[in-house]
Amino acid sequence: MGADSDIRPKVSQSLTVHGDPLGETVVLVHGSMDRQAAFARTLRHVRELRAYTYDRRGYAKSDRVPGPFTVATNVDDLIEVIESIGTRVRAVGHSFGGTTVLAAACRRPDLFDAVAVYESPMSWEPWWPRDTGGALAAAKQDDPEGAAEMFLKRFIGDDRWNRLPESTKQKRRSEGRALVGELSDLRKEPAYDLKLIKVPVLSAVGGRAGAHVRRGAEFLAERCSPSPLVVLDNAWHNAPSSSPEAFAEAVIRPLMKLAY
Repeated sequence: MGADSDIRPKVSQSLTVHGDPLGETVVLVHGSMDRQAAFARTLRHVRELRAYTYDRRGYAKSDRVPGPFTVATNVDDLIEVIESIGTRVRAVGHSFGGTTVLAAACRRPDLFDAVAVYESPMSWEPWWPRDTGGALAAAKQDDPEGAAEMFLKRFIGDDRWNRLPESTKQKRRSEGRALVGELSDLRKEPAYDLKLIKVPVLSAVGGRAGAHVRRGAEFLAERCSPSPLVVLDNAWHNAPSSSPEAFAEAVIRPLMKLAY
């Protein structure tokens, strides 16, 4: 039993360190159907920091980490990552990564100095639409590969999907088990209790976000942030890769100064 536990794949095995070894520590957590590489462009603008990224369970280098793919298991993984770093951190979560960060800050506030979330879903709320890409993917319980393909096509378009090599398409389809699992779990119950978050929270949203995404970001800013909602003008949901300088300047750098 102990030996099996020792050889079981862990997300911390995908952990990558960037920037200045003597810089302040920040951990970045990616969203659904994404991977740590999504932060590569942003990290070029904050080289003075000691930044950590990793692939969440079910994705990229963590594709062999088994389920269940839930908020709770993703929180377990983030805690494992921070404990392996060995110090309190500031954390940035993009989309589902933001949910993971907030839920971890609820469970283990002693590990965090402050957190930032960008367009984190609140799919359990009655006002959250039932026709989003996430909702449609979560409904495809019996076809996770189809869910992954549909989800990616919705975000990158059919033309870009069709240009991908077949091996890449199959790799991305295989990540559908994580996608369906985590997005289904988001719809069962609230992922965190804001009253339990004892660290500063920076809530950010892109200027091109839908009304429900903006509402969720405003909700967080009003209830648990010491600073106003941060809006990245003209930014899309994939701001870490499509608006990297703005993401670094408006989200990460302010986070590093945030304190109660």
